[in-house]
Amino acid sequence: MWADHDVIAHTAGTKRLRHPIVGDLSLDYLVLAVEGDPDQTLTIYTPEPASPSAEALALLTGWTGTSASLPQAPAETHDPAA
Repeated sequence: MWADHDVIAHTAGTKRLRHPIVGDLSLDYLVLAVEGDPDQTLTIYTPEPASPSAEALALLTGWTGTSASLPQAPAETHDPAA
């Protein structure tokens, strides 16, 4: 029975996710085959522009920091006379 089960690969559609902080997200996705390696794919998720999902993702990306914006530990100085 399992061998007769036809499975269709979905290469595009909409995925609904629930993020613990920003809540429900609705993202369109597109699956692309990697040429030369049939075992690998690239999946791209995008929100509808100006949607609540786009706003939620913008909020999350605003929380990521770069090394320039993170507090730095004070540099150690070595006193050669010590």
